[in-house]
Amino acid sequence: MATERVVVDPLTRIEGHLRIETQVEGGKVTDAWSSATMWRGIELILKDRDPRDAWYFTQRICGVCTTVHALASVRAVENALGIEVPLNAVLIRNLIEAAQYMQDHVIHFYHLHALDWVDVVSALQADPEKAAQLATTTSDWPNNGVQHFTTVQNRLKAFVESGQLGIFANGYWGHPAQKLPPEANLMAVAHYLEALDWQRDFIRIHAILGSKNPHLQTYVVGGSTLAIDPNGQSVLNAERIALLQQLFKKGQAFVEQVYIPDLLAVASFYKEWAAIGGGHGNFLTYGDFPLTTGDPVTNPDILYQPRGIILNKDLSTVHPVEHAKVTEYVAHSWFDYRDGNGNGLHPWEGQTNPNYTGPRPSEGEAYETLITSDEAKYSWLKAPRYNDTPMEVGPLARMLVAYASKDAPNHNSVKEKVDTVLERLGVGPEALFSTLGRTAARGIETWVIAEVALDWLKMLTDNIGRGDLKVHNGAKWDPKTWPALAQGVGMTDAPRGALGHWVNIENQHIQNYQCVVPTTWNAGPRDAHGKRGPYEEALVGTPIADPERPLEILRTIHSFDPCMACAAHVVDTTGQEIVSVKVR
Repeated sequence: MATERVVVDPLTRIEGHLRIETQVEGGKVTDAWSSATMWRGIELILKDRDPRDAWYFTQRICGVCTTVHALASVRAVENALGIEVPLNAVLIRNLIEAAQYMQDHVIHFYHLHALDWVDVVSALQADPEKAAQLATTTSDWPNNGVQHFTTVQNRLKAFVESGQLGIFANGYWGHPAQKLPPEANLMAVAHYLEALDWQRDFIRIHAILGSKNPHLQTYVVGGSTLAIDPNGQSVLNAERIALLQQLFKKGQAFVEQVYIPDLLAVASFYKEWAAIGGGHGNFLTYGDFPLTTGDPVTNPDILYQPRGIILNKDLSTVHPVEHAKVTEYVAHSWFDYRDGNGNGLHPWEGQTNPNYTGPRPSEGEAYETLITSDEAKYSWLKAPRYNDTPMEVGPLARMLVAYASKDAPNHNSVKEKVDTVLERLGVGPEALFSTLGRTAARGIETWVIAEVALDWLKMLTDNIGRGDLKVHNGAKWDPKTWPALAQGVGMTDAPRGALGHWVNIENQHIQNYQCVVPTTWNAGPRDAHGKRGPYEEALVGTPIADPERPLEILRTIHSFDPCMACAAHVVDTTGQEIVSVKVR
């Protein structure tokens, strides 16, 4: 049987740079390698700095996953120093993250993933009247009318006739694996364009609560800098709370009337993908959204989204999470450990020693030599493991743990919506362990968060109404009160999955700082034992209809929502300094 080598480099519609290399036999992927082609050096930038400033730097890891890094960072320092955050700050942080989830998931579905399933050019053949009939059977969204779909089709036609598809230029249009009828394609394209405007308006929530987006400004160790005064100006007052309520309600309407109906409509034509892309079947979530004060690292019972692990697709048992069992390997990464690359190091003992040994295009070397042996190093990502086990993180992990955790605060909401989606699609729970299940879980989570965010806003309003205006705990703010040595871990679950920051503080300064981010968990390479990372394992068995246009590879990898910038940053492979930044 002939073996083909199929490479996607770069894999687009993600944040950052990712190369996927596969081995294909008999029309299916039999092996895969995930290679991040950029390096993240934020840990080295943070060394010797004041730990209270770390959140400001880590937030710059990415222009998409910004606020989540700030949250993990302040939690790590709060955990190290034993600082408890006031309830108002807890709820403000929850609302900021809820808005991040909703905007991020909607953007992912429409602008990063939908075009793997939607044939944009096919929409030109659609009958707008039939598209309107299709749309109105799924939702009462006011824009699901003949005139709106006709206008969108004319705009798309103008793109094509000009010879430039614009934002739709890069796609495998007409691919044999695309199965939507023209009318469904037109509906999806129309909502793609609407989602662009929706997310721009919705994220004003971050401007209100965080002063700007991206890279919010109101985080601080101990709480928030957002002042509260129901009758004041330029603070969180009654008028701004009313605007927040309006924006969250508009967000909920779009999720329930556009996103979820479109997800179900598209998924109904691709049910075979409920048996593709399952991967290892191990899932990890740190949980998130505390409902009261307390350290969310040491008190997981206060979390709305439960913390836990699912092993081997077994939903009968949710295992506890112990951060001490998290390690990172570099056997196949462009890093070196001082005591040997076969060891897995816990982040508190983690090392960031870059050692690029791959091809150098400037010297005429090609990536074709990248995967040469079982010992090959081929990625700028480390290989995180939990108890030496590869773990998938992200919305699917969170929804599975919540679905299986009967006592969790979000269990009933998650179970109701998961069961509704499974029933509508006519598939069983086993379909969750797949590319389709991963995509559905992201929509289900958005649906859940859209509802509960309004409850958190009411909790904040009620607490303010009781006269509690406190947003910051200044205890232990003075470094002179700190111990000589301190260690902390900050856990959150970013939209893309489990995010942990580990900090070692010595004499009031950062001695070591390590970030283990969602895309490192998912996109990391093989470990020292030869176990594939989640991307690599999920691709095994994926059918490839046309090796020249490997759309199926995009479908499975995009279902994870890669964010390589969180996992890696650019480095000059010749070792030359590109820029020098001095702080005065």
